Amino acid sequence: MSRTRKTVINNVRVFNGTELTAPQTVVIDGDVIGENTDNATGVVDGKGGVLLPGFIDAHVHLHHEGHLQDLAKYGVTTALDMAMWPADKMNSLRNKPGLPSIQSAGLPVTAPGSLHSHFLPLPKEALLSGPDEAAKFVRARLDEGSDYIKLIADVPGPSQETLNAVTKAAHDKNKKVVAHASAYEPFQMALDAKADIITHAPMDQCVSSDMVNRMVANKVVSVPTLSMMEATSQRPPVSALFRLMLQPSLFMAIIRAKTGGGKQPPKYVNAKDSVKAMYDAGVPVLAGTDCHDEPNSFFDVKHGESMHHEMELLVDAGVPTVDVLRAATMLPAVHFGLEDRGVVEAGKRADLVLLSDNPIKDIKATRSIVRVWCGGIDVDGVKGAA
Repeated sequence: MSRTRKTVINNVRVFNGTELTAPQTVVIDGDVIGENTDNATGVVDGKGGVLLPGFIDAHVHLHHEGHLQDLAKYGVTTALDMAMWPADKMNSLRNKPGLPSIQSAGLPVTAPGSLHSHFLPLPKEALLSGPDEAAKFVRARLDEGSDYIKLIADVPGPSQETLNAVTKAAHDKNKKVVAHASAYEPFQMALDAKADIITHAPMDQCVSSDMVNRMVANKVVSVPTLSMMEATSQRPPVSALFRLMLQPSLFMAIIRAKTGGGKQPPKYVNAKDSVKAMYDAGVPVLAGTDCHDEPNSFFDVKHGESMHHEMELLVDAGVPTVDVLRAATMLPAVHFGLEDRGVVEAGKRADLVLLSDNPIKDIKATRSIVRVWCGGIDVDGVKGAA
């Protein structure tokens, strides 16, 4: 990566949230977007390409700096992590020059005996047995530096009373709550708990009109993670199946989750249709992937590349390209309170992606990456098609 004190990017059409501007000049001044070209020490010819705000992946799982490097190479300049522990690991990945900046929920909430208690090596403090443990859990996360609180709505999983108490404790501290809910009943539970953001979309049946109306009325945001929903609808790799054979308790938990309660078998089309229903009603839909490409993972959703696939899936679900670009840039900034980014404006973070092609015409053009800047630093090894 190379540092330049002031870089002038000439002849670029800027995505302003609704359309592309006429060709213009954008200045990177240190780590922010500048206002004038005086004393520039570097010049980039944009060649009539498209300049976007850096992509914001609204649902990632980070384990090491290599994941940040992968994200940056694909134009993701901000990563919103949804479960990372211990706190030292979470905070060690913050403020890396030239790499995506992160926010994180830290340790998520689930319950003893839940699917995620079998699936993840969670410490005991994440396994809440009742609502009386909620306030202590939230205080501990905030003391560790968590930016928001993550709860996992599941069946089996935390009781409704526990979910309600966690949300109230977080809201009392002016923190947003992100709820995992990948099936119809947990989605309903997340709404009842008054979560601010619901990540994933139901796979067993499409959201109901009542759910969507409640989301609109209560200003609930969706991060549907279609990349992960698609991956979970497919056969897992052989390595993951072998892992299941060695963990019978996890295997039985998955079977219970898939067959319990008389629900329909999970199908990707239900998640896709849910996105269309939410978008049409005016629910804010954000681009997030749930990427966590670890060895022996059940699902292969890779850091960086999956963000472009997610945008393509959102278009396929019926979201117009302009709104998909908003979902990947300015909307996550708005709904996660990141006021210093998400748009190409003077004074904002110089998180930028230069494309050779027009993504409004074809969303696949987000892959035509020419240059990426994270906080004003030029990223090496970008993974564009150009």
